[in-house]
Amino acid sequence: MEMTVQLTIDCSDPQRMVTFWAEAPGYVPEPPPGGHATWRAYWAAVGVPEAELPAGAGDIPESIIDLAGRGPRVWFQQVPEPKVAKNRWHFDLKVGGGRDVPLDIRTQRVKATVERLVKAGATVLRIKGEPDTGLYAAAVQDPEGNEFDVV
Repeated sequence: MEMTVQLTIDCSDPQRMVTFWAEAPGYVPEPPPGGHATWRAYWAAVGVPEAELPAGAGDIPESIIDLAGRGPRVWFQQVPEPKVAKNRWHFDLKVGGGRDVPLDIRTQRVKATVERLVKAGATVLRIKGEPDTGLYAAAVQDPEGNEFDVV
């Protein structure tokens, strides 16, 4: 049996989240299928009732994909309520290269990625620098307050 994985993230502003999260792991906004001008046009063509689509839904890409095909599709689902508590899960953006890479090089890679993501709208929560254990990581929030780590 074939299976694919899609990660669905509830949010208030799908366009902002698509822009940020496409930048974070190097994904791209997912184009509408089959030559349709928008996702809304695609959904209408496959019979999704208009009443099931919130205002503006599908007018801009609401999902991102990994062109290399390694990672899951990520869909940003618009919901009316704001985030109110700490995530029960989070992304780890593993940019350091693992324990086989010297700590100073991993640290440089993490710092460069965090700097790029801050420019894209992220907020640094804390730096986890533990030289005795060989760890350097950053706890970060995306534009809607979802936590993730850059390791």
